[in-house]
Amino acid sequence: MQQDNRAYSVTTVKDSFERFYDNFIEQLPGIGLGLLIIILGVLIGSWIGRFATRRISARTSDPLMSRFLGKTIRFIFLLVAVMLALRAAGLGGIATGILTAAGASAVIFGFAFKDIGENFISGIILAFNRPFDIEDTVEIGENFGKVKGLEFRYTKLKTFDGKDVYIPNSDVLTKPVTNFTEDGFFRWNFTIGIAYENNIDEAKKTVMTALREEPTVIEDNDHQNFVIEDELATSTVNLKVFFWVDTKDFRRLALITKGNVVRAVKEALEENGFYMPADIQEIKLYGAGMEKDFPVRMNRVEEK
Repeated sequence: MQQDNRAYSVTTVKDSFERFYDNFIEQLPGIGLGLLIIILGVLIGSWIGRFATRRISARTSDPLMSRFLGKTIRFIFLLVAVMLALRAAGLGGIATGILTAAGASAVIFGFAFKDIGENFISGIILAFNRPFDIEDTVEIGENFGKVKGLEFRYTKLKTFDGKDVYIPNSDVLTKPVTNFTEDGFFRWNFTIGIAYENNIDEAKKTVMTALREEPTVIEDNDHQNFVIEDELATSTVNLKVFFWVDTKDFRRLALITKGNVVRAVKEALEENGFYMPADIQEIKLYGAGMEKDFPVRMNRVEEK
């Protein structure tokens, strides 16, 4: 009896394997066709994506939007190719099941992948409407640098100290974005102190002359440079200098211009007899005992 059961089991397994093999052989052309559809879908999607990227970039001069749309086209073609391949391989039920499950679980996945969905939708919005272009110098939240790329989920920023920062697209839409390159101008300012006995108007004229002699400082009807009295400090009258620079190369040129202006103003004031004293500290000692015990020694330096 046991031998009969064993023989029956072996026969059943053998029959099952043979049926699976026969079904596999029958579906093999469909599977091959499905693989061919996927390969063609990837190739055609990549080609159309690159073509669309070039055409959109040529028409709009917007590499960020063209790259984003090119990747979107490739993704759509791949998805369609996979669904067609499943049907061609005789697995249409699986394709229908995937679509049904995707629709039925949309709410669940919506909550589970809420951030991913927000960033993806934000990326689509930024592809068509955004406050910056590639290579623009921007500040997004606490991040400051040049825009290098726009992906499905994030915007890539290259900071001026060499860091690659990936900012979620939803943050780009919801946080304030400061674009330093959009109109190409930025106003620097710094403070310089002159002695109380110096003539303030003459000092301001000297500073303005130094600004006009710096070739990389910008001045026109819309961008006026000026100097104002800022503060009566302990030992100086502080003047605040405002001047405009070009921000197309914010990382280098704008910073070099500021350094040149600070040096030129300092040297011009010295050459015209203006004194820029350091802070004076006054020390008071209270009590006769403290004044008596405080040691003071004067050293005389003889001129040779």
